[in-house]
Amino acid sequence: MNGFEQTLNGMTIKKGVGTPYLRFFILILACHSSPPAVSAEPREDVLKPYDGPSNPGVDSGTLTGKVMTGYQGWFNCESDGANLGWTHWARDRSKPFGPGNVTVDLWPDVSEYDEDELYTTAFSYEDGTLARTFSSHTRKTVIRHFKWMADYGIDGAFVQRFAHGLQDKNMRDHKDKVLSSAREGANRHGRTYTVMYDLTGIRDEDILQVFDDWRVLRGKMHLTEDPAFQHHNGKPLVAIWGIGFNDRIKPRSSLEACTELIGKFKADGCSVMLGIATGWRAQDKDALNHPDLHQALLMADVLSPWSVGRFRDLAGVGRHAEIYWAPDMVWAREHDIDYMPVVFPGFSRHNLAGSELASIPRLAGQFFLAQIMANKKAGADMLYIAMFDEVDEGTAIFKCSNHPPTSGGVRFLTLDGLPSDAYLRLAGKAGRLLRGEISHIESVAFNGWQP
Repeated sequence: MNGFEQTLNGMTIKKGVGTPYLRFFILILACHSSPPAVSAEPREDVLKPYDGPSNPGVDSGTLTGKVMTGYQGWFNCESDGANLGWTHWARDRSKPFGPGNVTVDLWPDVSEYDEDELYTTAFSYEDGTLARTFSSHTRKTVIRHFKWMADYGIDGAFVQRFAHGLQDKNMRDHKDKVLSSAREGANRHGRTYTVMYDLTGIRDEDILQVFDDWRVLRGKMHLTEDPAFQHHNGKPLVAIWGIGFNDRIKPRSSLEACTELIGKFKADGCSVMLGIATGWRAQDKDALNHPDLHQALLMADVLSPWSVGRFRDLAGVGRHAEIYWAPDMVWAREHDIDYMPVVFPGFSRHNLAGSELASIPRLAGQFFLAQIMANKKAGADMLYIAMFDEVDEGTAIFKCSNHPPTSGGVRFLTLDGLPSDAYLRLAGKAGRLLRGEISHIESVAFNGWQP
C-alpha cells in the first residue's frame, strides 16, 4: 500500500503509529485469521489457444543475438487460488511466511505492484508495517514481469516446467497458469518465450511423461503457432535441462533415457536446446563420463552448459572463460551447433540451506558484467541469464529491494545500494553488446552508478 493508512480485516490502521502490542495484534491477525484481502481467482481454462492481442517486437525466429532469461514462476502465496500455500517463500508452505519459516535471500521490490497483486506476510518493517510480496499465480504479475523485460531490452524467457511436478494436479495446474500468463505477457509486450523442461528428480521410467506433457501443450494451447513462441533453425524451440550430469550433486536421469526423450522432440519437428553440465566436453567435473555423451549432445540445435556456482569471483570468471566458454564455442562451431552460455549475477542460499549470505558476492554488478564481457570476447552471440525471479538462491535480476523487512533477525541480501532495476539494465545492455550495437558496457552510468 502506498497511502498513510492500511486496512486489515476491516480495521483501519495508521502506519508507523501504535504500541508494540498493537503491532503484535496486527501480526497475529495477518497470520491466523481470515485470508488476505486479495481474492483468489477461480480456476480458468488456460489450456487453450491464445486469442488476445499480439504486438510486434522481438524476432521469434532465432535465438541468435538474443539475451534470454530463466523464469521460475514457482512462487505461491496462501489464498492465491493455487492451493499450494507459501510455496518457495517458506520452508513449510502450510505455515505463515515469516521469521523462522523462510527460504529466500532477496526481497522483491513490489512498489510498482497493484493492490490485487500483493499478499501479506508475517514479516514487518522497522515501523511495524507488515511486508507483502507477490504470487506467480497472479496473471497480472507475470505479465508485469514480461513488461519489465520489454522495458529493459531483455528478449524473452525460458519458462521453467519441472518434470517432477507434472504428476501433482495442483502443481501442474499452477505451471499451466504461469505458462499461459507468460504467453500473454510475451505477446502483449513483444517478447518471446518457450518451455524449459527441468529433468531434476524425474525417474527414467517417468521421463517420457515430459513428452506427453508437451503434446498436450502443443495440441491444446497451439503453442508452436503462437507468434511469440521462440523458434530456432526454422522450428519451434523446446529446452530440456539436466542432460549429461553425473550423480555427485543429486541423482540424475540416465543418458539412455534422456536420449530417447530428445529423439521424441526431434521427431515432433522441434529444435532442441539442451541444458548440460559444465564439464561436458572433457567429461569431467560435474559431467557424466559416458562413451555416448557427445553423440547424444550432437542431437541438439543449441548447447547451454550450466555455470551457476562454478566460479566465485572475478578471477574465476576469467579462468572459466579460458577453460570452458572459449574452447566450448570452438567445439560447437566445428560441429555446427549453437552455443548459449549461462551467466548469473551472484549466488546465496543462506535462508534456504544455511550457507553464508552472499556466498558468491555480486560485487555491485561487477561479477555479472565480467561474465557478459568474457562471453562477448569468446565469441558468444546469445546469452542465457539465470535467473529472472530466483530469489531463493539469490540469482534474481528483477527488481529487488535494498530495504527488506527487519523482523525476527532474518538476514536478507540487498543490491549494495544500487537501483532496484540495475541488473535489468545490465541485461538489456548485454543484448546490445552481443548484437554489436555498443562496443562495451563499462561507461554506461545508471543514475550516477557505474558498473
